[in-house]
Amino acid sequence: MLKTSYRKINDLAVNKIEAASHVFVFLEIFAREGGIQSYVKDVFRSYTDKNEAIRAEVFLLRDAANCVNKFESANLRFRYFKTNWPQLDRIRMAAALFLHLLLHRPKHVYCGHVNLASLIGIFCNFLGIPYTVMTHGKEVWQPLPALTVKSLQKATSIWTVSHYTRDQIVNGASKLDARKIKILPCAVNNNYFTPGEKSTALVERYGLKDARVLMTVARLWSGDRYKGVDITIQALPEIAKVFPDVKYLVIGRGDDQPRLASLAADCGVEERVVFAGFVANEELVEHYRLADAYVMPSQEGFGIVYLEAMACGVPVVAGDADGSADPLQNGRLGWRVPHRDVKAVAIACIEILKGDDHRCNGEWLREQVVSHFGIDAFSARLRKQF
Repeated sequence: MLKTSYRKINDLAVNKIEAASHVFVFLEIFAREGGIQSYVKDVFRSYTDKNEAIRAEVFLLRDAANCVNKFESANLRFRYFKTNWPQLDRIRMAAALFLHLLLHRPKHVYCGHVNLASLIGIFCNFLGIPYTVMTHGKEVWQPLPALTVKSLQKATSIWTVSHYTRDQIVNGASKLDARKIKILPCAVNNNYFTPGEKSTALVERYGLKDARVLMTVARLWSGDRYKGVDITIQALPEIAKVFPDVKYLVIGRGDDQPRLASLAADCGVEERVVFAGFVANEELVEHYRLADAYVMPSQEGFGIVYLEAMACGVPVVAGDADGSADPLQNGRLGWRVPHRDVKAVAIACIEILKGDDHRCNGEWLREQVVSHFGIDAFSARLRKQF
């Protein structure tokens, strides 16, 4: 009888731990690199610092089991569903997810992308499990399918990275309750992205000796022209009138590079534009340190690259009608210019290269960024959400 009672108590304890657990569902985290992936990794990093009794299961639709994952731990377990059959992968993940939710009834489900919101909404609403949908930028700036909107409306909360994206969601066709939306801005790994001397080897590799260096880190895909690399190229002739030694280092790869190279030739600045190609994350900090200004007059949901540059003490130029208002603190930390305005980009770059503005003070810039967007600040915000 004692053994039976003990077994029942133990079962209740186990069930309580299971009920207190979380479930995360993402499209892909390790198969590619990008702002969303970086954001999610910061969530994982902060999550593993939490109480070990709180466990989570992570479902990854497009990541395979052989991916490099440094976040696997006793309280953060991953399930991978990528094979050579994408449609079958979705069915397999949906079945495994529903079974897990049915059997374990987690405390909360976190949906990592709006494209998964309808699936999560159907399951969680049927089972009575609260859920949160994470949003980032362009994926929620336009009208969404009716079922997705319904899932967002029924979500317990919605996370987003910037005030701009929040406003786009609230003022769009989704008709969402603004009180449900929690702003959890991106973070920068301030222990990795730090100021430092320019690497002599990289200066020689890219031919940047004695040059004033503008830099952009972006995908060079034809669908991502909004990043503004072409606008910066067109601004170079005007900048060069004031700073004849200026060069533009473009980090990234994609099918739009031939067009950009041709544009540089047409503008007479092909010798000033250096296409570095793909640079791995572990090499990025040395590249940021080459820059005298980070330039990306884009339309971003947030723009983690701005944080990375500023954490390295590099002043930045961003667009003025997007989520970059948050990392730039509405212009307090950097220059915001009209999207696709060549003249405005040229003026901002010239001001930065002159170095008279307090926003060019690398030490002050880093202090501000770490204070608002460092790992500790991010973890503190995240703890309030769980």
